[in-house]
Amino acid sequence: MASGDTAFFTLLGKRVAQLRQDRGVTQQQLADTLGIAQQTLANYETGRSRLPASMLPTLADLFWVPVDVLLGHNDQRTKKPGPVPKWQQQIETIAQLPKPKQRLVTQMIDALLQQAAR
Repeated sequence: MASGDTAFFTLLGKRVAQLRQDRGVTQQQLADTLGIAQQTLANYETGRSRLPASMLPTLADLFWVPVDVLLGHNDQRTKKPGPVPKWQQQIETIAQLPKPKQRLVTQMIDALLQQAAR
């Protein structure tokens, strides 16, 4: 890997790791969601392996950020943040709950969404 490539993939991995940690997600949880091994994700996050470009849109969707943020072209954290929507505050609160309570809340939301879709 050329030195420019090494630096790019190291920074990309750090951004993925930071976004994952900001959302309270473990490497294993994200790896399971992506359908890859936890060690593979660890290698992506440290820059030891190249993260496939095809994975960028999936990661962007999971983290609710534009692909540009993953690439480091448009870091949203440098912009003045607006008010956080109430639903986002609730999701962040739910993420802090113990896992059994998170599952209960998820089941309740799923049931409500199923009823609303009928």
